[in-house]
Amino acid sequence: MAAALIDLALRARALQGIRVETPELVRMFKDRDAEMVVRVFNRDRTARRVRIGIAAPSGLETPEEERSVQLPESAEAAAFSSTWTPRRRGRYLIDSCYLEAASPARLWTVRRREAISLEIRVYPNLRRKEDLKALRRGAEGIHSLRQIGRGREFEKLREYVAGDGLDEIHWKAAARRGRPITKVFQVERTQEIYVIIDASRLSARAMGEETALEREVAGALLTGAAAERSGDLFGLAAFSDRVEAFTRARSGTTHYAACRDAIYQLQPRSVSPDFDEIATFLRLRLRRRSLLLFLTSLDDPSLAESFLRATQLLARRHLVVAAMPRPGWAKPLFHDANVESARDVYRQLAGHLSWKRLRETEAALGRIGVRLTLIDPEQFGGGLTRVYEEIKQRQLL
Repeated sequence: MAAALIDLALRARALQGIRVETPELVRMFKDRDAEMVVRVFNRDRTARRVRIGIAAPSGLETPEEERSVQLPESAEAAAFSSTWTPRRRGRYLIDSCYLEAASPARLWTVRRREAISLEIRVYPNLRRKEDLKALRRGAEGIHSLRQIGRGREFEKLREYVAGDGLDEIHWKAAARRGRPITKVFQVERTQEIYVIIDASRLSARAMGEETALEREVAGALLTGAAAERSGDLFGLAAFSDRVEAFTRARSGTTHYAACRDAIYQLQPRSVSPDFDEIATFLRLRLRRRSLLLFLTSLDDPSLAESFLRATQLLARRHLVVAAMPRPGWAKPLFHDANVESARDVYRQLAGHLSWKRLRETEAALGRIGVRLTLIDPEQFGGGLTRVYEEIKQRQLL
């Protein structure tokens, strides 16, 4: 009994001089395992075994909530690796961990809460099968596609050769040199590409195993990677009932990381989108003609009308494209032959009406120069990059 009381009095020595050190910032990617190294310092230089636990916040999974570490009789730090699997995008702050060790006589167990400072940033996962296909296609360069037209940006002058058109001759240079001189054009580069993400209640819709916003964020970053390879400037904007984020179009690895940091915390808000607010914001800040890719849903007639009204002035200066996931229920009548009951008939009629409204919206937007594109939800990122590549190929911007 006396030994137990003495050991109880000395229990504070079990965790004395122990300090836990974690990285200040760890970057991870959704649904991909990540390793994090934790270091444990033993200032008392007493050999002992310590159990360390870091509580994973909701959205992060770790198979080993507690680790047992043997501390040597030296000032050297013991280190162990912890595996984390993020399941949700966003920013996570962890301010404490928990230590446990046996008392000197091993009759008692001592626990203590240790303060740490750990920030985990979880970014979208761009290594899904369909996203990797889009990245590989982009790595080949869009110049592998046949360019339509001769380009609009002046490149150089050269000697006239047979077959050059009269409209390609630079008459002033020809007069100075006394012989025909031809203008050579190239496809425009360093154009400004903006992806505008709708983070309103519409983005909370399920698209397979993910929400529409998850697909849109990943698709925006894939488009940014494609624009970077093509030599264009890439920018981002996000909105709901207000402007949530804006990054002006630039290029470079640092800028791409800044764009990723601007939207990795974006979550759906239970409000209706304010298209007038984002359209006014863009009109005031974008002076140069740009490609504006709106990622939203326009299957609601009232919202489609609001989008039409808001983008009417934008379309006069910029090339506006609305991209939305293709609704699985919106199909023309008689598209599906598997009709076995009256309920199936009514369901197909409802889908036909939705499909008809989308066609009407597409026609109305086309009259003001805005293009509506429906993309397969499971291939949204790759489909979005194909839209950009087609516009670049046809020199529509």
